[in-house]
Amino acid sequence: MVLNVILAILVLSIIVIVHEFGHFIIAKANGITVVEFSIGFGPKLIHFKKGDTEYCIKALPFGGACTMLGDEFLEMNIAESEDETDTELTPEEKEAKKLKMAVENGYDMNKSFSSKSVWARIAVIAAGPIFNFILAFVCAVVIIGSIGYDPCDIDVVNTGSPAAEAGLEAGDVITKVNGHNITFYRDFYFYRYYNASETLNITFERDGQEMHTTVTPNHIKQQKYQVGIMISENCSISSVNDDSPAKKAGLKANDVIKAVDGVQMETNSQITEAITSSGGKDVIFTVMRDGKSIDITVHPKMVEVESYDTGFVVYGDRVKVSPISTLKYSVCEVGYSVKTVIQSLGMMFTGKVGFDSLLGPVGTVNTMSEIVEESKSDGAFYVFLNLMNLAALISANLGVMNLLPIPALDGGRLVFLIIEALRGKPIKREHEGIVHFIGMILLVILMVVVLFKDIAALF
Repeated sequence: MVLNVILAILVLSIIVIVHEFGHFIIAKANGITVVEFSIGFGPKLIHFKKGDTEYCIKALPFGGACTMLGDEFLEMNIAESEDETDTELTPEEKEAKKLKMAVENGYDMNKSFSSKSVWARIAVIAAGPIFNFILAFVCAVVIIGSIGYDPCDIDVVNTGSPAAEAGLEAGDVITKVNGHNITFYRDFYFYRYYNASETLNITFERDGQEMHTTVTPNHIKQQKYQVGIMISENCSISSVNDDSPAKKAGLKANDVIKAVDGVQMETNSQITEAITSSGGKDVIFTVMRDGKSIDITVHPKMVEVESYDTGFVVYGDRVKVSPISTLKYSVCEVGYSVKTVIQSLGMMFTGKVGFDSLLGPVGTVNTMSEIVEESKSDGAFYVFLNLMNLAALISANLGVMNLLPIPALDGGRLVFLIIEALRGKPIKREHEGIVHFIGMILLVILMVVVLFKDIAALF
């Protein structure tokens, strides 16, 4: 288990290093002095200086920083040396003191961040998120190059169903639904999960020809046996309902269902079918938890459920492609990750997705550690691929989040730089500083809340 956590922290650290390296390399390319390049926060464990830059590894292995000659460094020094008379200085006098301190410390202010053109500064700030997207692309190339991608090929069309009446056939490839492009099976799954009742205007390909049809799902009310779990794509339990048979029996989120009543399970639909066809008899779930196989007996209960049936099934099996197509679908993979993050944020604000879905560093490491444990039975290669997949998702997520126009993040700084480029002069530094300070306080509060939520979820 300790090794799993170390691997998870290592992957998370690499994502942060790539982000900060983006800032670092573009700053250097523009002749900006980088005062400190650090991984982690807190006390320095290892540090050395090469040229003008001090390289550090710090005690807390989350996050990092690329501190350039400019605001952050000078503000830190002015705060440390500030005396009572400094509070009486005008902004211009404070700037003069900062400049004098920088010169006294041997720094060339012609190499400061603020001395460069607005476009150079925009490039430096944008480089961090862009490098995260590059990392996500590299991970996607490895994954798709190894096991292929998951096209939205229809595998089954039920006789007499809405899909059959609309003319769909097994083997058709769905490319668009209600104006939304469908590249992967996951595109379709994500859309249907949150828009189950909608009529589907489908564009699909058959024998190389593009065709169109409309599928109106049947609204079905029926009684089914259920145990009260939500299953994610890899047969793991994503959530357990309160007061459900599963909760009472001891099933937990992140348990991976390997078998039901001794029959091996490979897909979500198999698990659902096994539960609904139980006839109300006790069902034995064989699950993997913390690297151990556990049998848990659950007594399903009859509930009335509503569903919207299209009458066709997509399994999402992966298909290997040529090197050129691998690059193409890797770009699409990054686009899918970016789109999913943005849509998830939108659903969080509209209430479709709850606050519980947010993960901080502790929750992320725990999730990655569990996936490593689950993958061990499949071999080291699949442990590696699962870590690459998570790295791609987290890296793309970090890139998107940092580009949001939130004060104190890269996106917030870019907003001020773009305004400066448009109006031809910068906003007063004191005003920008106040905005970023308020944003930082709010972010710290959010991080603390998420941290406590993550820690509570461990117990």
